[in-house]
Amino acid sequence: MSEPTSAPAFEPTAAPAPAPALVRHLGLVDYEQTLVAMRAFTDARDADTPDELWIVEHNPVFTLGLGADRGHLLAGPGIPAHAIPVVQTDRGGEVTFHGPGQVVIYLLMDLRRNKPGGKLYARQFVTKIEQAIIDVLGAYNLDGERIAGAPGIYIAAGARKGAKIAALGLKVRGNGCTYHGVSLNVAMDLAPFSWINPCGYSGLATVDMRSMGVDAALADVQQALARALVIELATVAGLGDEPRAVPQPSETNNIN
Repeated sequence: MSEPTSAPAFEPTAAPAPAPALVRHLGLVDYEQTLVAMRAFTDARDADTPDELWIVEHNPVFTLGLGADRGHLLAGPGIPAHAIPVVQTDRGGEVTFHGPGQVVIYLLMDLRRNKPGGKLYARQFVTKIEQAIIDVLGAYNLDGERIAGAPGIYIAAGARKGAKIAALGLKVRGNGCTYHGVSLNVAMDLAPFSWINPCGYSGLATVDMRSMGVDAALADVQQALARALVIELATVAGLGDEPRAVPQPSETNNIN
C-alpha cells in the first residue's frame, strides 16, 4: 500500500510593495490653478492610481488654512501697500507665504497603501516629511529641528536658532488620500513673511538657506528634497531613527 502523499506546504505570497511616488516637475505655476488640479487629481484617483509628488514654484501669494484667523494678515504702520493675493485653501494650518526662490512639493499620496512595515498614519506621515527636510538641510550643513506643537522645521543652533525655514500644510481626506504639502525657503524675498504672523505665530522669524549662508541652486534643492521624500515615504520603517544620509546636491540630478 502506497504511503499517502502529503499536501504541499502553503506559502502565502506577500502583496507587492507599491511603486515609489512619481515625481513631476511643473515649474512656475499659478497657486489657485494648482489647488484646483490637486483636488481634481484626488477626486479622480482610485486604488491603482500611482502616488505623485508635484514640484512647483509660485508667484507671491498668501494662503490661509481652513481655520485660519485673517487677523494674522497684518496691516497698519510698517506694513507697505502690496498686491499679493490671499487665497483661502482647505489645508490645515494658518497663514503662510509662497514666492519665487522657494521649493514647494505637493504630496498626492494614498496613506491606506501597505508599505514595508505597514501603513502610514497622518502623524507618521508628517514626521517623515519633517525628517526628509532635516536630512536635506543636513546635506547642506544646516541643522534643522522640530518644535513640539509647531509643525515645520526650525534652525537648531546659532544666532538664528528657532527661526523657521520650512513649513507644512496638508489635507488628509477621510479615505486616506492627501494633497497640499511642504515648502522649503531657499533664496527668497523674505519681506512678505514680516507682513503676516507666519503660521499664526506673532514675531516668528523666517529665514531661507541663503540668509543662513548657503548659496544653493533652487533646482538642486528641489531634486534633493523630492528624492529624500521618496526615500522616506517608501516605508513605514525608520520612524524615530537617526537621520539617514541623502544624496548630496551634486548627485540629485536624475529624478524625472
